[in-house]
Amino acid sequence: MPAEPSGPIRIAVTGSVATDHLMTFSGLFSDSLVPEHLDKVSLSFLVDDLEVRRGGVAANIAFGMANLGLRPLLVAAVGPDFADYRSWLERHGVDTTGIHVSDDHHTARFICTTDSAQAQIASFYPGAMSEARQIELAPLAQRLGGLDLVVIGPNDPEAMLRHTDECRQRGYPFVADPSQQLAFMGGEQIRRLIDGAAYLVTNEYESVLTEQKTGWTDDEILERVGVRITTLGAKGARVDRAGEPSVAVAVPQEQRRADPTGVGDAFRAGYVAGISWGLGHERAAQVGCLLATLVVETVGTQEYDLDPAGFVARFATAYGAGAAEEIAAHLVGT
Repeated sequence: MPAEPSGPIRIAVTGSVATDHLMTFSGLFSDSLVPEHLDKVSLSFLVDDLEVRRGGVAANIAFGMANLGLRPLLVAAVGPDFADYRSWLERHGVDTTGIHVSDDHHTARFICTTDSAQAQIASFYPGAMSEARQIELAPLAQRLGGLDLVVIGPNDPEAMLRHTDECRQRGYPFVADPSQQLAFMGGEQIRRLIDGAAYLVTNEYESVLTEQKTGWTDDEILERVGVRITTLGAKGARVDRAGEPSVAVAVPQEQRRADPTGVGDAFRAGYVAGISWGLGHERAAQVGCLLATLVVETVGTQEYDLDPAGFVARFATAYGAGAAEEIAAHLVGT
């Protein structure tokens, strides 16, 4: 990341914004399936519960950063049904003025029913997300007086490519976070997404998939990105840089395990916040790991409460008093 500006760090977070509609069915889908007539299947299930949750990778990351005291600019495409969600994000410190509102499509939506055997029937409606490719970063950067970092998260593939190309052309440092879109994109597209990134973030499986699809080795990727961060689930995270030893960071002790959804988004939010504070890679990854732990302990990707003093206390328990002192100065209210 370039030298820290004199004012607040200006971070744009691009990617998906969605709502999740999650239902539970107390029976078994398999009891209603007739194998010899699957070509004519027509079924309806009376569900027991419905939860509507806020989601989308970009919104989750921006929410996490805002809880750590930053004011990230959320850059995404949504529908006219976004008003309540916008209010929620703004109340929690996210700048939503970079949002494009579609006249024709609803906000992206994930609809999933889970039966008693944990089998799932789901649909994803991209909706307004397909219009994210219309968003240009330069006018947003001009309004903010520049951009110090752009997070390019999973989104409409054409939007991801446009944002990445614009970052390279205009000199905006960027975080490449292709995530689940790696499975649908070809090698040439993935090379365009990550080449020249200041940071590349993937999980362990995505790390291997990136190498397979691009045809680049780990060393070759490290020659093309500034920092490569790999999340390792319960084993924490690893930070790699060309010519430097790997930095491994463990996960803090969980108080309970409620729901892993959104854990990776929280790690990214914490890591980028730590980097924006001027912390080293190890400390930034530790911030990411603790924020991810808060999400694991909560049902929902944006339902956790971050008490700054409590966060610092848990950080001290996990990583030591000296480490906690480094982050305390950056958290409001400690």
